[in-house]
Amino acid sequence: MQNDTVKSVSADVNFLSNRFPNYKIGANDSIVESKEGSDGPSLKEIVAHETAQLLEQQKRLSVRDLASKFEKGLAAAAKLSDEAKFRETASLDKQVLLKKLRDVLESLRGRVAGRNKDDVEEAISMVEALAVQLTQREGELLHEKSEVKKLASFLKQASEDAKRMVEEARAFAQAEIEKARASVQIVEQAFEEQENISRSSDKQDLDELMKEVQEARRIKMLHQPSKVMDMEHELQALRIQLAEKSKYSLQLRKELVMSKRLEEGDSKLCELDGDESLGSYLRIVPNVNTTLDISRCTIQWFRISAERSKRERISGATKSVYAPEPFDVGRYLQAEIVADGEKLLVTTTGPIEPAPGLGNYVEALVRKPDTEFNVVLQMNGVDHPSHSLHVFHVGKMRIKLRKGRITKAKEPYSSSMQLCGLRGGGNAAAQALFWQPKKGVSFTLAFESERERNAAIMLARRFAFDCNIMLAGPDDRAPLGT
Repeated sequence: MQNDTVKSVSADVNFLSNRFPNYKIGANDSIVESKEGSDGPSLKEIVAHETAQLLEQQKRLSVRDLASKFEKGLAAAAKLSDEAKFRETASLDKQVLLKKLRDVLESLRGRVAGRNKDDVEEAISMVEALAVQLTQREGELLHEKSEVKKLASFLKQASEDAKRMVEEARAFAQAEIEKARASVQIVEQAFEEQENISRSSDKQDLDELMKEVQEARRIKMLHQPSKVMDMEHELQALRIQLAEKSKYSLQLRKELVMSKRLEEGDSKLCELDGDESLGSYLRIVPNVNTTLDISRCTIQWFRISAERSKRERISGATKSVYAPEPFDVGRYLQAEIVADGEKLLVTTTGPIEPAPGLGNYVEALVRKPDTEFNVVLQMNGVDHPSHSLHVFHVGKMRIKLRKGRITKAKEPYSSSMQLCGLRGGGNAAAQALFWQPKKGVSFTLAFESERERNAAIMLARRFAFDCNIMLAGPDDRAPLGT
């Protein structure tokens, strides 16, 4: 009866895999076979990978980026939780399907016999093994679900902590900004107060200064002109007295030297006549009792140091008249005269004295960038008309000679430039100088006074020294300290 009512199961049935097929229960309790998917990473591996990435990036992310990452991780955890729920539902469906399949196989085992019965029992054993595997899988899914829940709670807490840290950082930054604004406001107020105080004090000082200036002007209008004139007259009188006393002292010194020579029986054929000071000139004159003709003698002037240890030849000084220049101040002058094979030496009684007030005059001119002197010139030995006045400019960097708008010479200070007093030339030598701006070009310049001539020489040498140039005459060596 059983063989007639139940159809036999073919013995040639083969299972394609060692697990039971994956079925789902569809509408009207129909069994629908689901498509097999490709084996991918497990849920636990995905969660572990995401956690490792988050922990690795946590150190190099800012607070704001960390909060954003935590929110993304929380969303991913929620998605994984939903997938776990879906898998749990699918697992429950599989349990129901396996139970129904086992019941069908149990009912079928009672109806078949022989080899078909063995196949049914083998199928039941496979269903039971599959149920055991499914149970284990459900346990693993539950464990993964709990871990996902823990991770989700951890990420949620971390996200909240990150938000709290962002809020704290924002609040701290806002407080610092407020403090900075308050400090800036305090500083601005202090600056405004200081500016107001400075304005008021400056205005007060200006008013006081105006009062003092007005008072000074009143006093000057009442008294100053007469005082200045009195002081100038006194200075002029003192200068005249000093010059007279200097001449008188020099005359007494000469008389003393002459008296000593007469006592010693040493009478020289000639002597030096003139003031031994800057701004004058010295002349070789024969004694009254001699018939020496100076014009037929060979003459050479020398400078002798104050210690009388060194003698320096003055190149070009071969006339009977010589005007001392600034290099000669503080040193003796000596003239060597050769007459009829006999050599005579005449020396000043003392060192050349500086001109009174010349140093202060030069110091006043140094403060100016350019000083002009009116001169009459002789170029390369050719005289120019006396009415042809030129202007001699002595500047800090160069010297220039011009007539009107026409520039005769303009040269910067250099080692080839020469400037010194005129060596010879009669009574006018004290007012003239020799200037060679460059090789092959030379000028003889006559100034309006001895003071201007010596001031021009000292001023030009001062500016040249500032340019590391020693400005002197031919074959001159500057003494130390000049």
